[in-house]
Amino acid sequence: MNPFSSGTRLRDMIRAIRACKTAAEERAVVRKECASIRAAVSDNDNDYRHRNLAKLMFIHMLGYPTHFGQMECLKLIAAPGFPEKRIGYLGLMLLLDERQEVLMLVTNSLKQDLNHTNQYIVGLALCALGNICSAEMARDLAPEVERLLQFRDPNIRKKAALCSIRIVKKVPDLAENFVNPIVSLLKEKHHGVLLTAIQLCTDLCNLNEEALEFFRKKCTEGLVKVLKDVVNSPYAPEYDVSGIADPFLHIRLLRLLRVLGHGDSDASDSMNDILAQVATKTESNKNAGNAILYECAETIMSIEDNSGLRVLAINILGRFLSNRDNNIRYVALNMLMKAVSVDDQAVQRHRATILECVKDADASIRKRALELVYLLVNETNVKPLTKELIDYLHISDQDFKGDLTEKICSIVEKLSPDKIWYIDQMLMVLSEAGNHVKDEVWHALIVVITNASNLHGYTVRSLYKAIQTSSDQQTLVRVAVWCIGEYGDMLVNSIGMLDIEEPITVTENDAVDVVEVAIKHHKSDLTTRAMCLMALLKLSSRFPACSQRIKDMVTESKGSLLLELQQRSIEFDSIIAKHQNIRSTLVERMPVLDEATFNGRRGGIGIGIGTIPSTSQGGVVNGVVKMAASPLVDLLDLGDDPVANSSSTAGNFLHDLLDVGTNTTQPQKNGTDVLLDLLSIESPHQNGSSTTHDNNILSINQDNNYNNKSSSTPIMDLLDGFGPTPTPTPPPPKDDTPTYPPIIAFESKSLRLMFNFNKQPGNPQTTEIEANFTNKSSDVYSDFVFQAAVPKFLQLHLEPASSNTLPGNGNGSITQKLRVTNSQHGKKSMIMRIRISYKLNNKEILEEGQISNIPREI
Repeated sequence: MNPFSSGTRLRDMIRAIRACKTAAEERAVVRKECASIRAAVSDNDNDYRHRNLAKLMFIHMLGYPTHFGQMECLKLIAAPGFPEKRIGYLGLMLLLDERQEVLMLVTNSLKQDLNHTNQYIVGLALCALGNICSAEMARDLAPEVERLLQFRDPNIRKKAALCSIRIVKKVPDLAENFVNPIVSLLKEKHHGVLLTAIQLCTDLCNLNEEALEFFRKKCTEGLVKVLKDVVNSPYAPEYDVSGIADPFLHIRLLRLLRVLGHGDSDASDSMNDILAQVATKTESNKNAGNAILYECAETIMSIEDNSGLRVLAINILGRFLSNRDNNIRYVALNMLMKAVSVDDQAVQRHRATILECVKDADASIRKRALELVYLLVNETNVKPLTKELIDYLHISDQDFKGDLTEKICSIVEKLSPDKIWYIDQMLMVLSEAGNHVKDEVWHALIVVITNASNLHGYTVRSLYKAIQTSSDQQTLVRVAVWCIGEYGDMLVNSIGMLDIEEPITVTENDAVDVVEVAIKHHKSDLTTRAMCLMALLKLSSRFPACSQRIKDMVTESKGSLLLELQQRSIEFDSIIAKHQNIRSTLVERMPVLDEATFNGRRGGIGIGIGTIPSTSQGGVVNGVVKMAASPLVDLLDLGDDPVANSSSTAGNFLHDLLDVGTNTTQPQKNGTDVLLDLLSIESPHQNGSSTTHDNNILSINQDNNYNNKSSSTPIMDLLDGFGPTPTPTPPPPKDDTPTYPPIIAFESKSLRLMFNFNKQPGNPQTTEIEANFTNKSSDVYSDFVFQAAVPKFLQLHLEPASSNTLPGNGNGSITQKLRVTNSQHGKKSMIMRIRISYKLNNKEILEEGQISNIPREI
């Protein structure tokens, strides 16, 4: 027989394809077979039509196009015999899908076969319809499928239920047609029919709220009885899996009960007993039993509250964490993460096991367990949990240290009980994984250190010890160099010793050695070396005996290829060599950095006392204050005010309000660069620029003539003019600045807000306002925050406030500066909506008001 004739059997074609050694040979065989099949189709060869379609399906599974054989499927389906129909329906399911227009031609054949007297042909039609049913076919054939749900043969009822699932998903409107037939199917004894009926019931409940209520009232008790019978059923070999009676039916029943019990206390109460029985009687030494226990735990966590059952479910998940199977442990961790918000105490009992999972060899389990530990940390257990995580940090894989370090830093920042503990933990993290610590974390550490005046000596000594063994950790080096530069005298003289410290002896040369090693280390980047130069400048004043050595080290950096280091070394060398009389003043210790300001720059909320907003909450855009849209809707409820209403319509008021100008001259710094600004260090991506920041401590001479000089002029002494015989300055010009009387902008029973105005000559549109807050009550207000918003024609800039604590009885005040630019000066008066919040006895108080009494000439 010709190997490529229409009469060849499928196995002969498979042998020919398997014998091919290359893809080209295989394509050649497939092309010849397809040509033979096309010829047979053209000749209308009825004898071998089913054989050709079988070969065509195999070619389709190999990935070759077979669209030319689709009509052959329809011809075989229309044939009277069962063998032809079997191949035809199989080809229909493989070669076509619901998007093919040719399916319209098969609807009538399906309808006839669904009403066929041969139950096997009915089964073929149901299988095909359940696989490729489209919405149009579902509407046409739903009555036949609904009728077959009551068919005498259980296999047909099972297939009809599966086909019904496809129909209700394609056309949810048909769901109500299947509600009543399902009730009788849920009483079936045949497990196959019962299993598909439960799945259909579950899908109907998820799709239709009315169906959910119907099944909840009519079927909950019956389903509980079915589950109880399955749990207590004797051994049945046809349903047994590893000693468990039909675990698939167990799981389907539990999932349906979960849907019925969610949000309904009566239904939940009716299933409590059987859930407890399943949780306690199911064996956990087999995978089938574990699957049932997991579904049971999830059902308990989903239904209405029952504390005893929840503890039982969480204990089951806790046992899963000790299982050897990684999949079981992973799903248990996932479920426990959901359970934390429901019953934190019950999950806390398994804390030790969860911590062991953090050390697991599987990366996915480690990561999920770490996320769970993060959720478990609170004020009572923060110290032991942090200690466990830091201990593991020493032996963890390099790939995992980044995630672990991030979580530890977040925990320490969020739940630190005191500053000394915070500093200790951060130093341990920096010593072990400093290269994985983000910039904003060590920036925050420096801010906390500056605010802990009683711990300066302790901190600098701890850093000195840490850097001796962890000099490769760049973040630790930066913090240590910064602290040695600021508090090097406390390190050498052992100032501020605490009882918990062991005394150490550090000489001035030892302190300078640390900075020298850091600046010469091959891994040190621009930021680290620039901080080292700054520390050397400060140590030259604190350690006069090492001044020459420090000068030599600074001079070495003059030849650096990095322009920033070149410039700083030249400037610092000039200070050390020529300006000893003012050097100590220049390198005084940094003032205490405001924690509220720094937290605001890192992404703090709102705009208020001591905070600078982040762009994620509105923030500062081009120096102009923008607040988040949600508080603006309330804050700018200006009502019938004519000024506000004239500037924009109600429909686009918020859009206009946020459309502020961009012509301000002093944009705010990026929040992540705040420490670099304070340290007068440019970001690494700016190392090619010779321009220093505005708050550079060396940029003292603000003479416009100097600022306008070309960069090609020789480098001059930046401190020229600070010698012992300074040039006399001319008398200041007469001040012609107009003065305006202060006004009471806002007053309540407990607060008074005064506005003092000031304008610069030649710039009438810009007004500087000093806001003065006075507390008229006898209580002290903490966490004081002032917020303001203005219409589109105004631009508002808020400076940080002087404090966030307002004393009572008028014994003190808080001041905050505002700068307002009025683009409609002389035409429209300034108007703003304000919000003041503060805490009184740990209770947050909110006061709001509108300021509209500002004179128009201002």
